[in-house]
Amino acid sequence: MTSLAISLTSFDMFDFSIFLKAMLKTPSLVRSISTSKDVLRDNEISSLYNVDSTYEDVHRELVRSTSESADPLSASPMQIPISSNSPKSRKSPKSPKVHGEGSPVSYDRHSHSQRDGRPKKGGSGGKGTWGGLLETDYNYSLDSNDPNYDSSEEYGHPNGRKSACDFDAYKKKTTIIVEEYFATDDVVSTTNELRELAMPSYNYYFVKKLVSMAMDRHDQEKEMAAVLLSALYADVIDAPQVYKGFSKLVESADDLIVDIPDTVDVLALFIARAVVDDVLPPAFLKKQIAFLPNGSKGLEVLKRAEKGYLAAPMHAESIERRWGGSKTKTVEDVKARINNLLIEYVVSGDKKEAFRCIKDLKVSFFHHEIVKRALIMAMERHQVEDRILDLLKEATEEGLINSSQITKGFDRMIDTVDDLSLDIPNAQRILKSLISNAASEGWLCASSLKSLSLEPKKKLLEDSFTRTFKIKSQSIIQEYFLSGDISEVCSCLEVENKTSSGELNAIFIKRLITLAMDRKNREKEMASVLLSSLCFPVDDVVNGFAMLIESADDTALDNPVVVEDLAMFLARAVVDEVLAPQHLEEVGSQFLGTDSTGSRVLQMAKSLLKARLSGERILRCWGGGGSSRPGWAVEDVKDKIGKLLEEYESGGDVREACRCIKELGMPFFHHEVVKKALVTVMEKKNERLWGLLRHCFGSGLITMNQMTKGFVRVAESLDDVALDVPDAQKQFLNYVERAKTKGWLDSSFYCSNSIHGKENGTCL
Repeated sequence: MTSLAISLTSFDMFDFSIFLKAMLKTPSLVRSISTSKDVLRDNEISSLYNVDSTYEDVHRELVRSTSESADPLSASPMQIPISSNSPKSRKSPKSPKVHGEGSPVSYDRHSHSQRDGRPKKGGSGGKGTWGGLLETDYNYSLDSNDPNYDSSEEYGHPNGRKSACDFDAYKKKTTIIVEEYFATDDVVSTTNELRELAMPSYNYYFVKKLVSMAMDRHDQEKEMAAVLLSALYADVIDAPQVYKGFSKLVESADDLIVDIPDTVDVLALFIARAVVDDVLPPAFLKKQIAFLPNGSKGLEVLKRAEKGYLAAPMHAESIERRWGGSKTKTVEDVKARINNLLIEYVVSGDKKEAFRCIKDLKVSFFHHEIVKRALIMAMERHQVEDRILDLLKEATEEGLINSSQITKGFDRMIDTVDDLSLDIPNAQRILKSLISNAASEGWLCASSLKSLSLEPKKKLLEDSFTRTFKIKSQSIIQEYFLSGDISEVCSCLEVENKTSSGELNAIFIKRLITLAMDRKNREKEMASVLLSSLCFPVDDVVNGFAMLIESADDTALDNPVVVEDLAMFLARAVVDEVLAPQHLEEVGSQFLGTDSTGSRVLQMAKSLLKARLSGERILRCWGGGGSSRPGWAVEDVKDKIGKLLEEYESGGDVREACRCIKELGMPFFHHEVVKKALVTVMEKKNERLWGLLRHCFGSGLITMNQMTKGFVRVAESLDDVALDVPDAQKQFLNYVERAKTKGWLDSSFYCSNSIHGKENGTCL
């Protein structure tokens, strides 16, 4: 400090001004100087100040200036006190001025000179002033590319303060706009208000605010938010702003979850909805995942959106209806609107209006209905054929109707062309001409269509009797769901379908499962039980499921999980042995393409059947037993089977034994009856149980498939049985030959391990 004080003697006025400027920024340095004033020599300070100016004056002035402003650069320029012997001291009194009672003493800081003391043009300052040294120039602009750039300086800079004020104002107005929209549900008014703000660079905040406010509200507001985003996209809010808004939402997921516990699920659904509505690109998820740290809630949100929603079958329909967006859109309503827009287009020829109506439907997965109805209209009214084809062509080129929906619409026409021939002469020839024209113009791939044979196909039974049967079938099924009386259903079907028509049986199966899918698990279980009790021919059951899968796209409008339900019904039919496993391929062969609904249903049904303990799980998926009663546990079933066999062996009635087997309600587990009965026969050499097996097979209670499984299981356990029954292998071979003779087993049945032990561990 001594060296610092001594060096003051060599300063000129300019150097000293720099020194004081530094002290103003460092109050601690000012305090250090004041405490070290005894070191300063009088003659050294006199070279800068008059001897009459004391160190206390300098210190007081410095402290006062510092206390007046937290930012020294923003304070008024401070002038050094002048001694009484200087020219200025004679014009300005040295005595202090008192500004009221109790006011601190301070010197007059205003110059009494006629000169204003402002810096000269291009100079550093006027006489006796700091000049440009302490003046702040706000005309410069901050450069974000500057290595010394600090974003926090934006708020200290006038341009930055103005930008911050604008953003604060935008945030307040945005909150008001969103609140008003939730109260009025007026998309047009909200769009105009957002456009009037004229701040497109802040629109990302509107996206974030809209979604975050909707997340904490009911499903109605969530659906309104999704609809508004879709309406604003591209017209008011451009794609980068939407992208940035959702990025901000994902980044703030950890904060949102504090107030909204289900943030992960709700925000994931918003992102999935934005992808389905083409507001966000699908690549958004993968790109954002790369930037998020492991363990963050944002990462959970993206993974939930990708795997929980967008990867699910029929995800578009499910997501669209999650918040009730399509609740009022029944199949018939959509079909009626499609028919009206086509009629209006044919009359006016206004493509833009037609495209707008198609967009307003918001059922992109159902656009094949537009294609189908447009083609029917072109076939019925030849004069509008060119106009209809032009509409479909332009809709395809603009991406409004994608190629898969175009193909599906033509395929549906091919399937129904025989029925159309009743009302439209030469319907097949006209349809073939339309396909040729569309393919030549390049908007239809004819090779991907079903074959259109000019030979008439076998007509389905679609007369008045069939329509009457459909109506009566629905009444029979609804009554069955109330009463649960299977015998009554069988009696009614015998009356209504006296000829046992396979087509009517298939129609009944379709109606039964369709009504069950729209109800609770109790009715689904009852439908499966009834289907296994009716004993319809396998071909009729196959055709019934084929009809169900063919109409799955229409059913999806009312039941988004139609693929999962149909797959479960199909797997249950296999478990109940209504269908054999090979019949699944027969059902799937009627639907080409890996992306078709039939292929998805078939693939899911196979996955269910391949799972561990699939039979028990599938049988109990809806509660088991056709009621709310849960199904039996495996150990309980084994115990009951053992007891009923013991009871029958000791003199029980064959009918009672069969009744007990039926009451188990587990036809897929009848191989356990075969195994236990056969082992008991071999151990006790009592063929009474062999007679029970003969009766069960003859009545159809135990199928050949279950009988084969039972014999295979006995063959696999022969080594253990041989410990108690030394001639177990010899007896088993004898019973196998007897079973083949009676038709219980296929003639090719052969168990290698029955003779050679378990060398290969397989039964052929």
